[in-house]
Amino acid sequence: MAGGGFANGGDSKRAHLYEYKITAYFIFACIVAALGGSLFGYDLGVSGGVTSMDDFLIEFFPKVYRRKHAHLKETDYCKYDNQILTLFTSSLYFAALVSTFGAEALTRKKGRRASILAGAVSFFLGGLMNAFAKNIAMLIVGRILLGIGIGFGNQAVPLYLSEMAPAKIRGAVNQLFQLTTCLGILIANFINYGTEKIHPWGWRLSLGLATVPATLMFVGGLFLPETPNSLVEQGRLEEGRRVLEKVRGTTNVDAEFADLLDASNVARAIKNPFRNLLKRKNRPQLVIGALAIPAFQQLTGNNSILFYAPVIFQSLGFGSGAALYSSALTSGALVIAALISMALVDKFGRRAFFLEAGAEMIACNVAVGITLAKEFGEGKMLPKGVGVLLVVLIFMFVLAYGRSWGPLGWLVPSELFPLETRSAGQSIVVCVNMIFTALIAQCFLASLCHLQYGIFLLFAGLIVIMSCFVFFLLPETKQVPIEEIHFLFENHWFWKRYVGSGDEDEKPVPPA
Repeated sequence: MAGGGFANGGDSKRAHLYEYKITAYFIFACIVAALGGSLFGYDLGVSGGVTSMDDFLIEFFPKVYRRKHAHLKETDYCKYDNQILTLFTSSLYFAALVSTFGAEALTRKKGRRASILAGAVSFFLGGLMNAFAKNIAMLIVGRILLGIGIGFGNQAVPLYLSEMAPAKIRGAVNQLFQLTTCLGILIANFINYGTEKIHPWGWRLSLGLATVPATLMFVGGLFLPETPNSLVEQGRLEEGRRVLEKVRGTTNVDAEFADLLDASNVARAIKNPFRNLLKRKNRPQLVIGALAIPAFQQLTGNNSILFYAPVIFQSLGFGSGAALYSSALTSGALVIAALISMALVDKFGRRAFFLEAGAEMIACNVAVGITLAKEFGEGKMLPKGVGVLLVVLIFMFVLAYGRSWGPLGWLVPSELFPLETRSAGQSIVVCVNMIFTALIAQCFLASLCHLQYGIFLLFAGLIVIMSCFVFFLLPETKQVPIEEIHFLFENHWFWKRYVGSGDEDEKPVPPA
């Protein structure tokens, strides 16, 4: 069976002995850590709305403002095609991909909590600088600081949640990151809807309010416990056991703690986790978790819609207020989808969500492409009924993404890596994700201009490829203890040829 494996721990001798209760301490830790998603979400939601506001464009991008309001013969797809304007959005993601390597070292040596706190400080400073920006240089520097914050947060938070969660509810707990991301997007859209009416400084309020989630995350982070996995990895064994007992609500944690010790002993023998990731036995995790899934998450096209939803709707003939309202509606779909995914992903599994939602996303993209091909272009206003249809299609697309590639794009990679390569692997996950996020952000408006409706058909074709990858190469990870995920690959029809022999690990590594 494609993607075969086991669901109950496979070769494990101890997984069935794990015990846990849902404690208030555990709930507090997960909610505070998950606030890291709200930083990412708030920025995703706020930046697209701000770039569609007239006051912002007049101050920083007057050429775009004139083009937006001129009745030119050029196709409306090209209204916002300006590389400096898109750099305002994408500079954050370029900064995030660079900063994730610094985050990896901090996360591994000082713990997940340290990276969460560092990310909150940097994001706060970035929000402050953007709120008081006087020129494009200040805007870009502020965006870079925001990006550093997101790089640290996205590196540490999914790891933190996966390591704190019991195996049976790990999917739901990890998706708190996606839920707070979606809530951040939704709140940002409603803030934009209100501040767009405050002239001429409403956009400053939108950007400056980024300091609020950053403050909440920093203050809460001061009281966060470190994960037992990280404490054991740092050699703080007694403290690690105490935290594990407190988080699990029981002193009977011998089996789980023994697995943590085994994983830690292997991890300590690894001098260079990045080099270890390249070993044959770690190839499935590298290909699936660090490269394919984070790249595919962005190539669905969803973040393009989230970045530029107000811009897209304005390009399609919606007024400024209507555009912000429509984008708030689509971001509401993300919140609904995240709740659906949290409730059901540990029951139905990761593969089912990827494949079922993928089929819906393909259908929605094709329908949007065909509708635009028939009804839109060359300055022609969309009929009201067609506009409503487009909003509904985009809503359905976002609803499908929000319960599949959105949350699972962070959940599945955080599950796959063994402890000895986990922080390094997560760094590559964030790096690849941010590379593709930045490229999509930088290229989307130009692609919309040149490919027009074809951009949606392109995304549909890419999702077909992703769905085939999931069907054939991704094993099911639901309810498998995180330190035993590697057994899945030993039993997988394709990956077992890489994982099974271990021959490469027996050979001495030649000197550099």
